[in-house]
Amino acid sequence: MADCIFCKIIKGEIPGKFIYRDDQLVSFYDINPKAPIHVLIVPVKHLHSLQEIKPFDKELLGSLLLKVNVIAKKLGIAKDGYKVVINNGQVSGQLVFHLHMHLLGGWKEGAHWQV
Repeated sequence: MADCIFCKIIKGEIPGKFIYRDDQLVSFYDINPKAPIHVLIVPVKHLHSLQEIKPFDKELLGSLLLKVNVIAKKLGIAKDGYKVVINNGQVSGQLVFHLHMHLLGGWKEGAHWQV
């Protein structure tokens, strides 16, 4: 989508501090972190939210989930643990309407919130 901030970051039109990138997904630091380490994992394909996914997106969604631990290891948070959050819709707190996962970790004494 032309006006999507994540699409612009993916295309390089807006700078982002990338952690990982391949042909299906990108990962970059959140500009408003909620944890010592807070990155986003975003499909290159624009999907508004989980409500928009179709059965043929199964491989893409699997790739997103499989890369979580790879990225967590790269960031040094896999051993101690981390949270993965997907906000789905405005009421849930989704601010950017391009499907994405939040990977949060790096707490020294445990997370300050629980689900």
